Amino acid sequence: MQIKFYGVRGSIPTPGADTQRYGGNTPCVLLTSQSGQQLILDSGTGIRLLGQELMAGTEELVLLLSHNHWDHIQGFPFFAPAYQPGRQIRIIPGHTLNSEHNAILKQMSGEFFPVAPEQLPSLIRITPIAEDQWQLGDFYIQRCPLNHPGSGSAYRITADGQALAYVTDNELFPPEQVLTSRTQWLDFVAGVDLLIHDGQYLEADMPYKLGWGHSLVSQAVVLAKEAQVKKLVIFSHDPARTDLQLDELAQQFSGQQPEVLMAREGMEIWC
Repeated sequence: MQIKFYGVRGSIPTPGADTQRYGGNTPCVLLTSQSGQQLILDSGTGIRLLGQELMAGTEELVLLLSHNHWDHIQGFPFFAPAYQPGRQIRIIPGHTLNSEHNAILKQMSGEFFPVAPEQLPSLIRITPIAEDQWQLGDFYIQRCPLNHPGSGSAYRITADGQALAYVTDNELFPPEQVLTSRTQWLDFVAGVDLLIHDGQYLEADMPYKLGWGHSLVSQAVVLAKEAQVKKLVIFSHDPARTDLQLDELAQQFSGQQPEVLMAREGMEIWC
């Protein structure tokens, strides 16, 4: 299974000289199985570049959302395949507390965007799934709740005998309601070949941002070690985190087991 990162930044796009190397686009990740089947994770601004690459194809596209916060859906109005006549796009929303399954299209309604969703020439289906585990072509998908305002879904995805966990926008130690305990997280990500986990904050950000729904980088590293994960990618970088600061974090955790990487736009990993 191939994993390619198109957007790795949390909360808001951050273009500029200080974010050029790691990237300033919000979350979007593409999975490709050995047979060529593809699965898109989230629709932040990174999906705009991915969409340009996908225009050459005609196959149905499947978009799996973690939740409906703007940084995870805001790229869809600029997703080129949505403007291809007859192109089939299936959207599977995350399991959020308010169950607003059509939020990704609702953002294009009224005065929010010049093209209304009903004007799109593609064939878009929103298909909520009630079960917490299901098969989607080559991908076997398991789901559990995120500890994040409004919640959402983390995913454990297995294909070609390899497993990854996509756990973005997750607070491992929330001060109030705990939807998934740390013990449950250990079980959920146990032994995966690749863990993509939220690491938006550092110790210096606390306690001011406690309860905002994100984890410390150090907490994600400890989780990966205890769960015997093979490789960890820190994801959803804080908007204020510069390339140099991410370099320093990468150096801080260099040489550890499991291997710790800072997510970067254009990065490709095979597992």
